[in-house]
Amino acid sequence: MSRVLGSVRARAAVGATVVVALALIAAGTAALLVLSSKLQDQAGLQAELAAREVAAQIATGTPYDKLDLPDGEDHPVVVADENGRVLAVGEDVRAVDGKPVGGAKQGPGSVGPGTSEDDEDDDDTGGLKPGEVDGDADHRDGTANVDGKVADYRFAVIEAKDGRGEKATVRAGAALAPEQEAVGSVRTAMLIGLPLLCVVVAGVTWLVTRRALRPVEGIRGQMAAITASTDLSRRVPVPTSQDEVGRLARTTNETLAALESSVERQRRFVADASHELRSPIASLRTQLEVGVAHPELLDVPGAVEDTVRLQRLAADLLLLARLDAGERPADVRVDLAAMVREESSQRVADRIPVRVGELADGEVAGSRSQLARVLGNLLDNAQRHAVGSVRVAVVREGEWLVLRVEDDGPGVPEGERERIFERFVRLDDARARDDGGAGLGLAIARDVAVRHGGTLAVRAGSVFELRLPVAC
Repeated sequence: MSRVLGSVRARAAVGATVVVALALIAAGTAALLVLSSKLQDQAGLQAELAAREVAAQIATGTPYDKLDLPDGEDHPVVVADENGRVLAVGEDVRAVDGKPVGGAKQGPGSVGPGTSEDDEDDDDTGGLKPGEVDGDADHRDGTANVDGKVADYRFAVIEAKDGRGEKATVRAGAALAPEQEAVGSVRTAMLIGLPLLCVVVAGVTWLVTRRALRPVEGIRGQMAAITASTDLSRRVPVPTSQDEVGRLARTTNETLAALESSVERQRRFVADASHELRSPIASLRTQLEVGVAHPELLDVPGAVEDTVRLQRLAADLLLLARLDAGERPADVRVDLAAMVREESSQRVADRIPVRVGELADGEVAGSRSQLARVLGNLLDNAQRHAVGSVRVAVVREGEWLVLRVEDDGPGVPEGERERIFERFVRLDDARARDDGGAGLGLAIARDVAVRHGGTLAVRAGSVFELRLPVAC
C-alpha cells in the first residue's frame, strides 16, 4: 500500500482530487451564499410590496376594519399604532416573533382611524405628513405563527399616516420556506455530487497519468537492463510525442552515448598506457638484470634515459587523469608574453634554437604550469619535425590572445590535423619511440586548452595556434 501511495500516479490523483474538492467546496459555498442572498432579497421585496399595499390603503383613509389584508399564511400582516397597540392583523395570524398579536382581526373588533387613544399626538413622527407613506422600508428576519404553524419569514416594516395624521406601522412578511427548500436542495445535490465528482477526477487522473508515464516506465526498465548487463550500446525507447517525456528519452540516449564514448575512450587509454609503460619497464628491467649478472655490461646512461622516459610518461598519464576527472585550472592571471620569454630562454640545449617573434601584451586566466606545459609540448613537437627553424609568437586578435608555434618542417597533412590530437597517436609509425615520445603531448595540450576556455588547432600545415580568451 505504501508503495502505491508513494507512486507518481497516486500522488497526482490525490493532488488533483484535493484541488478539485477544495475548488468545488469553495465554489459551492459561494453559490449557496449567493443563492440564499438572492432568495432573501426576493422575499424581502415581496414583503415590502405587501406592506406598501396595506400602507397605501391607510394613507388613503381606509378604516382599519376595512383594510384588504393578504392571506396570512403567505404574507402575515400586523398593523400597530405608535404605542404598539394592534390595529389590524392578517387572517389566522396569532403571533409574530413569539409575541401574541391579541386576536385582533378585521371586523368590528378592530380599531378604525381616528379612534386611537392618542389623538393628541402631533405630526413630528418620522417627518411624514398626513396621507403619506414612508419611502424607506426596514427589513428583518423573524417568525410568525399562522393558524398554529410557526415558520420563518422575511418582514418589511413601513410607516404611514392616515388623513388625520395618525401614524401606523405596517409589518408584512414573506415566507422563507421556498428559499430554505431551494438552498437545502442545492446543498443536498452538492453533498451527493461532490464525492462522486471527486471519484471521477481521481479515476481519470489515475488513468491519464498512467498513460502519460508509460514511456517513463519503459525508459526505467531499459535503464535497469542496461545497468544489469553493462551494455552501454543499448538505448532507451523514444516516444513519438514531442513532450517532456520524449525530450527525457532523447537526453537519456545522448547521455548513454556520451558515457559509452567515455568508457570506450577510457578502455583504450588504459590499454595504450599499459602498452606504452611495458616497453620502458621491460627495457629497464633487462638492463638491470644484465648489470646484475655482468656489471661491466651495464648501460647506465640507457637505464637513466629509460627511467627519465618512464617518469615523463607517468607524469603525462597523471595529468591526463586529472584533466579527465574535471580538475579546473587555477584562476590566476598569466602573462603569455612573459611566459614565452622565460620558457624559451631555458631551452638552450634544443637541436634548433627557438626564435621569439612578436609578443603582444595581455593576460589570460588559468594555470601557469599547465599553460607552460602546453608551450613546452608544442616546442618539443616543432623540434622533432623542423628542418632549421622554430619560431614562437603571441598576437592579439580582439578578445583573444593567440600563441603561435611554427616550424619549417613538412607539416601535418590536412586529413590528419585532428587525428594528431588523439592520445597515443603517431603519424610516423616507423619512427622510434625514443625520438617521437608516447604520443600524448598534443593530446595534453588540447585538453589543457579546452579546460582554459580556448582552442588548439593546426594552421597551414606546420603552424600550431593556441587561442585563449583575454582575462577580464
